[in-house]
Amino acid sequence: MTSDALVLGPLLRYVDERSAAIWVESARAAQVAVTAAGRTWTAATFTAHGHHYALVDVDGLEPGSMQDYTVEIDGARVWPPPDSPYPPSRIATLDFSKPLRMAFGSCRTSVPHDRAGNRTHGVDALRAYALKMASGDHEKWPDMVLFLGDQVYADETSDAMQEFIAARRDIDEDPGEELKDYEEYTHLYQLAWTDPANRWLLSTLPSLMIFDDHDIRDDWNTSATEREQMAATPWWQERIVGGLGSYWVYQHLGNLSPGHRQADPLWQLIVAGRESGREVDVTAALDELADRADKQPDSYRWSYSHDLGDTRLIVVDSRAARVLAPDRRSMLDDLEMQWLNERVQGGFDHLLIGTSLPFLLSHGLHNLEAWSEAVAGGAWGQRAAKLGERLRQGADFEHWAAFQQGFLEVASMVLEVADGKRGAPPATVTFLSGDVHHSYVAEVSPDGRKTRVLQAVCSPIRNPLPRAIRYGMAFLAYGLAAPLGRLARRARVPDPPFGWRNIEGPWFDNMLATLEVNGRHLRMRWEKGVVERGDDDHPSLEVVSDIEIEPVA
Repeated sequence: MTSDALVLGPLLRYVDERSAAIWVESARAAQVAVTAAGRTWTAATFTAHGHHYALVDVDGLEPGSMQDYTVEIDGARVWPPPDSPYPPSRIATLDFSKPLRMAFGSCRTSVPHDRAGNRTHGVDALRAYALKMASGDHEKWPDMVLFLGDQVYADETSDAMQEFIAARRDIDEDPGEELKDYEEYTHLYQLAWTDPANRWLLSTLPSLMIFDDHDIRDDWNTSATEREQMAATPWWQERIVGGLGSYWVYQHLGNLSPGHRQADPLWQLIVAGRESGREVDVTAALDELADRADKQPDSYRWSYSHDLGDTRLIVVDSRAARVLAPDRRSMLDDLEMQWLNERVQGGFDHLLIGTSLPFLLSHGLHNLEAWSEAVAGGAWGQRAAKLGERLRQGADFEHWAAFQQGFLEVASMVLEVADGKRGAPPATVTFLSGDVHHSYVAEVSPDGRKTRVLQAVCSPIRNPLPRAIRYGMAFLAYGLAAPLGRLARRARVPDPPFGWRNIEGPWFDNMLATLEVNGRHLRMRWEKGVVERGDDDHPSLEVVSDIEIEPVA
């Protein structure tokens, strides 16, 4: 059992060669201390909506070092639990002279890990991964995990979440079983991150994150019409402010390097409070930031970028920064597109672009979504435009293909990198994505380039599609590609600037993927959680695919 003073965490978040950030939620205002290798680092908590948080900067470490750590709150040890069956939590700094390993995936619901939960939601691949890590050689552990969206489901709540909601308001009134405010988000994160095995994994494996729609609500920012409909809903304002505000606290803050964090105005407010010796209450400032970020997306950046030796990781906000005007849709607004353009450069062995929504869908889905955008924009007249808009929302047609302007701009950037127009071409440009509840690897036609351009998708971690929907999606995606392409051209959709094909998948199981960078070579592995002999409490991992991406000679 953990101490009552520790509500949630610790989470090991941003880590580089010499520093690490450890996040905790405590039950009260306190001093939080992290001790490792005979040294101690401390931070005072800050508060938001009556909850208390600390982010402890651990610095002065050696590259490639590894040390166990403990956490104290006001002098009392709260982590690790005295009865923990798991190895000690540890901080492992990066060493770029060794291969870089990164786990990634998206879409994880938080339901019990018993037989009933596994029957309805499948085996939690993250938990199976944690159990494998806990019993295996730490030299083979990943260096970090990238969660690519839908870390929590604010609109599809579990029985436990609904019990919490019903205890504080009438669940028969809007928004019903969906989340309403910041307080309900705090409980949702507790449900997501307190299973003992997953809690241990998050305490010892550095994590980076980005939101997708279910972190806020299904179809969030699909179109201007959808946005207007939600803005007119009486409960939406409190929901979006609570959702984005809690995302800043629970997810975004830990994505930032120390330097990027110091440039954040809200973090500056927290630091100023620390220096004054008081616990600063950021509730008003946090709500203001969330409200402004929703209404003026270019006022705050959720995207981030980290250089990991000879690999550059760019994680793109493909939800909040959208341009939704019917006559000018784009996945990214002008400032966000410029930011991305500045970072998509050569001179690295590998470019990894994390975007919750796949950049490359199957050809059938790509053509259908591109057609729906064109029709919704009036390509077939105003009467058809209304039908196109209903289809866009009802069928979740809101991936990169359904924002053709942004798709073409990013495709142009990638081709320039691959053609050596932005410095020495990398061995690979790889989009890492989730969202679509099936996993696959696609590759752009090489056309003589020295850069291999790939799309790697891992989704879901735990939230599988019903079998009937799987078959329908497979038929739509792969069986109707040619006729849907002709349909898109009839709506005057421009042809993509390159072709691509699936080289692995699709797979529909709950999975977590691992990417390994070794020089200019890339290796990717997908593993699913399985239960043997009915032992639901001790799932194991089964390799679904293990592929080598060789550099072009």
